[in-house]
Amino acid sequence: QVQLVESGGGLVQAGGSLRLSCAASGRLFSIYTMRWYRQISGTERKLAATITSSGTAYYEDSVKGRFTISRDNAKNTVYLQMNSLKPEDTGLYYCNALTMGVEYWGQGTQVTVSS
Repeated sequence: QVQLVESGGGLVQAGGSLRLSCAASGRLFSIYTMRWYRQISGTERKLAATITSSGTAYYEDSVKGRFTISRDNAKNTVYLQMNSLKPEDTGLYYCNALTMGVEYWGQGTQVTVSS
């Protein structure tokens, strides 16, 4: 069982930045694929960024060049640095861990970008 706890959400003006953190339990964090999803305006949850166990990162088109996903295996933590935020980035952001074909989810953290 893997527990994920997100933090770092909040209210920011358009053009500002936030850094989300997701702390994971367990001793095998380094082998997890970690992902950030977001749910915007009641739409379905969508993948925003992925980082593999080897550190390779992938991004959804709308966040490329603005968001950066990273991980610190020594701290069992994955981060999402979000720059140049837009009002359309407002939503719930969820951390996801994928290991051995099983997914785990955090509880989500709210990001609100005011215009």
